[in-house]
Amino acid sequence: MGDSEENLLVPKIKDSEEEIAETNLRPKTLNEYIGQTKVKENMKVYIEASKKREEPLDHILLYGPPGLGKTTLANIIANEMNASIRITSGPAIEKPGDLAALLTNLSENDVLFIDEIHRMNKSVEEILYPALEDYSLDIIIGKGPSARSIRLELPKFTLIGATTRAGALSTPLRDRFGIVSRLEHYTKEELTTIVKRSSQILEINIEPSASIEIAKRSRGTPRIANRLLKRVSDYALVLGNGNITLEIAKIALNKLEIDELGLDNTDKRLLETIIHKYGGKPVGVETLAATINEEVETIEDMYEPYLIQIGFLARTQKGRVVTPLGYEHLGIKGDSNEENIDSNTSLF
Repeated sequence: MGDSEENLLVPKIKDSEEEIAETNLRPKTLNEYIGQTKVKENMKVYIEASKKREEPLDHILLYGPPGLGKTTLANIIANEMNASIRITSGPAIEKPGDLAALLTNLSENDVLFIDEIHRMNKSVEEILYPALEDYSLDIIIGKGPSARSIRLELPKFTLIGATTRAGALSTPLRDRFGIVSRLEHYTKEELTTIVKRSSQILEINIEPSASIEIAKRSRGTPRIANRLLKRVSDYALVLGNGNITLEIAKIALNKLEIDELGLDNTDKRLLETIIHKYGGKPVGVETLAATINEEVETIEDMYEPYLIQIGFLARTQKGRVVTPLGYEHLGIKGDSNEENIDSNTSLF
């Protein structure tokens, strides 16, 4: 096995203490998985039906904002199916040969997880079509007039694709997924349960009120909740005896400049830029990205979903607009341009 092939088959998780700890926090079964109730209940049915038919699961597309547990869910599905999982990402599969090496090394009923699948090259994507439909791989041998195509039979496998941008997938690829599930932001109650569970695994003593405070400021995202728990724990060790109280949690989160709704400096800068620099009028995302010195994808994937969900930002045909709730939260008076806000706009 060559180096490039090995890189495709190994998980993206590296061996840093932080990432190992994050791996340990991940649930292993659907019963342990907190939140995403509809997705979880449906997945239990699909998995049970697949086992009874003695067939691999249909190919699965998981989409939604980052940090909601797409990778965790992929690992759980493989575990529930008693299957091995191979993990890679769209950008890592640079050439059709990379994908061919990956597919031909799969075993029967394996799960292949491709994160950021929307970033896969189109030439690679086309090789994937017959693999998904017929479990076969068409390979061109030779060049010019002497070139010929041979078809290799592949073991039956399940592809799980994950993306933060379902709209960026081509229609032919999207249509080849038999199961399409959107992961939603978590509720405060679900995140509180996650914080309590993680604190037990990490052997951190935390007051129930402190768990709620961390959950409130976690932007509906388990990954952020777990990260904040560790940072608040650092403050508890330095400022106290290691136990996380509500007072220490508030001090730590305020030091981290995360407000009571989970907004950080970038969120506020984004909203204030629209209000102050553009007079509250609609602003295109490219213009906004250039103004606050952020990538367009970062704004669309990391900041907009939560700001739209809590009703502080709206996407309109003309651009991004701050809502009255956004003005109120920032303590800014002025024209919120309600007439510019189209309530029917959608993030995805």
